[in-house]
Amino acid sequence: MKKYAVIDIGTNSMRLLLAEVEGASILHRKKEINTTRIGQSVDAGGAITQEGIEKNLSALQVFAEKAKAYGAEAIYAIATSAVRDAKNGKAFVKSALEKTGIKIEVITGEEEAELGFKGVLMGGIESAAEILVIDIGGGSTEFILGSRGGLQEVISENVGAVRITERIGEEEDKLHKAVEEILHNTLHRLKNKEIHQLIGTGGTITTLAALHQALDPYDTDRVHNYSLTIKDIEAIKDQLISLTIEERRKLKGIHPKRADIIIAGVMILYVVMKALDITTITVSEYDNLEGVLYNKLQSTIL
Repeated sequence: MKKYAVIDIGTNSMRLLLAEVEGASILHRKKEINTTRIGQSVDAGGAITQEGIEKNLSALQVFAEKAKAYGAEAIYAIATSAVRDAKNGKAFVKSALEKTGIKIEVITGEEEAELGFKGVLMGGIESAAEILVIDIGGGSTEFILGSRGGLQEVISENVGAVRITERIGEEEDKLHKAVEEILHNTLHRLKNKEIHQLIGTGGTITTLAALHQALDPYDTDRVHNYSLTIKDIEAIKDQLISLTIEERRKLKGIHPKRADIIIAGVMILYVVMKALDITTITVSEYDNLEGVLYNKLQSTIL
């Protein structure tokens, strides 16, 4: 049995996966999250702020120490939308290597999408038919259509919960219109495809599952493979819109630091499901973290 660590530096949060692996299978896993919001102001200013750099370097150092204490024989790290879009993203990656010894791989939106799909498959999805995986992040949203036999469509759009909140705010009609306009071509493309199941990953969607069950504390086992209908999502959306940010923070199932961006995230999912006439989504707790591990294990085994 071997131990590995994977770190994902996302627009809204930094996440850590600690996993015990045998062969190509994960036997035990646990995740940690730190809402570091490296992407704050990247959309408007084009760069990671100094505060964002310092906060994320400190968080990365803490995760690196936890991985070493866990006994991980390798630490893999990826960075997504905010770092790849920021003009000082390469400087951040260089500083991270100097401070922690961890080499961060800045991945493209398409690579992020493929990793998310592979992670979902590791979560035990049995369907041999076409599934559409949607991963709503802080800076971007990935769409991956495929099956265990291969991928048909891999699309990454620059619309995420942090990015769209900074750009539009929380006004429902403006959010709805903006998301529809940004995703118009992608949704038109997907509307003509055969989709047997919709699976969702990422903090917005796992939060929806936790909110619907009023989970306190968060329970990974109860979130994974949980199903939500479009009516459930609309009801949660309407409830969140009716509350202030402070009131949202007190709800069971939501991380307090997600309260200010959750409406935008929910709107993205709602618009997608309505446009594609999909009534149910299955939530996956397995995502691009497990996807990274899948890739590394396959290359090692093969």
